[in-house]
Amino acid sequence: MSEEILINITPMESRVAVVENGVLQEVHVERTQKRGIVGNIYKGKVIRVLPGMQAAFVNIGLDRAAFIHASEISLREGPAVESIGALVHEGQSLVVQVTKDPIGSKGARLTTQLSIPSRYLVYMPRTSHVGISLKIEDEAERDRLKQVVTDCVAKEGIKEAGGFILRTAAEGAGGDEILMDIRYLRRLWDQISEQIKTISAPSVIYEDLGLALRTLRDLVSPKIEKIRIDSRETFQKTTQFVAELMPEIADRLEHYPGERPIFDLYGVEDEIQKALERKVPLKSGGYLVVDPAEAMSTIDVNTGAFVGHRNLEETIFKTNLEAATAIARQLRLRNLGGIIIIDFIDMEDEEHQRQVLRTLEKQLERDHAKTNIIGITELGLVQMTRKRTRESLEQILCEPCTSCQGRGKLKTPETICYEIFREILREARAYQAEGYRVLANQKVVDRLLDEESGNVAELEGFIGRTIRFQVETMYSQEQYDVVLL
Repeated sequence: MSEEILINITPMESRVAVVENGVLQEVHVERTQKRGIVGNIYKGKVIRVLPGMQAAFVNIGLDRAAFIHASEISLREGPAVESIGALVHEGQSLVVQVTKDPIGSKGARLTTQLSIPSRYLVYMPRTSHVGISLKIEDEAERDRLKQVVTDCVAKEGIKEAGGFILRTAAEGAGGDEILMDIRYLRRLWDQISEQIKTISAPSVIYEDLGLALRTLRDLVSPKIEKIRIDSRETFQKTTQFVAELMPEIADRLEHYPGERPIFDLYGVEDEIQKALERKVPLKSGGYLVVDPAEAMSTIDVNTGAFVGHRNLEETIFKTNLEAATAIARQLRLRNLGGIIIIDFIDMEDEEHQRQVLRTLEKQLERDHAKTNIIGITELGLVQMTRKRTRESLEQILCEPCTSCQGRGKLKTPETICYEIFREILREARAYQAEGYRVLANQKVVDRLLDEESGNVAELEGFIGRTIRFQVETMYSQEQYDVVLL
């Protein structure tokens, strides 16, 4: 299977596409203006100590001083010291990491308990502890992972190795993958250590990786054949990054200088637009209906125009098999997370059910996010979960419709006309007026003057006042006003 990563860079945003056999599987988007500073490491200077708050303000080179509490200061391994005065003093240099972005008038929140993430691990240079994410519940797997880290550290002959936490993504990871992460993290920490010794305060020592470099760190596996980058500047940065920290993938980097945009070349732009649509056509003529919601996402499978060649059961089976593959791709492409309910077309044959579930499981093995198929409910619905790793594609690129307030539906012109009639009756009872002017959308006014003209005449007779209509081109279909004349 051919797998490639395409990296598209503009001053406003960075985008990454994962393509398998020419078909888009994943999209990652990072807007420049929305990048925070959480994870960045600075060499700061303490500018004010607040004994009453057991905290201090630290200048890290930003517009506003950052804030650190005594409980977040650990200058050495061992029990924490409670008094802020015993930990820091004004004018002191302090190596800190941002845990919370500045918000409004509040400065960033800091800690001295440094941690650096990789794909499977979080490295903590100032401890010696090896921990495992609580989400990895299987005891045998926890023991295996802890032993893998111990063996890798011993294999590398690392002294004062520091501490590691195995992330949820490490579940099922092999020794070679863990070893690659440990080597990456050690090389990176050596760089940071040199910076700490030589740089003056206040200065940034390490910035959390942007999307392009995070992609190299988190998504590149032995299956990836090429990593194509359309920006020469970013290509040079990634080449340097790879040479220093991930030399084993250097031969896969490639600069794309073509005039045609790289995403157009691979049809990525069209696929992104399709991934925002509710209906997903299948090659057989069937289709999926994808409905992401706050509590859960639902996916409905329909046969559509596909009628099969032999019988209905065969048609249903083939549609469900194709749908299982398409669903696995849509989950990755749209980055849907949390609880997912899949309504396959009902199958009477239990062997068909097992084959469809096996197909879904096999396709989900390629997903970078952790997935778990829980089973089939009494109603024949497939329940599964997918770990939320970031915002969904729809959340990044879209916002709720201002006309329907995110409902996905609009009241009909007929419904709005009757709401207007009720509003006029309320106004007539409450106020004395010579007449009424209705301001509304073109479709609503057209209906009031045509299909509802008889009702308008009856209402005028009932209230003894004239009613006039005015089209407001900027009004949505549900928006209207009734003005007293």
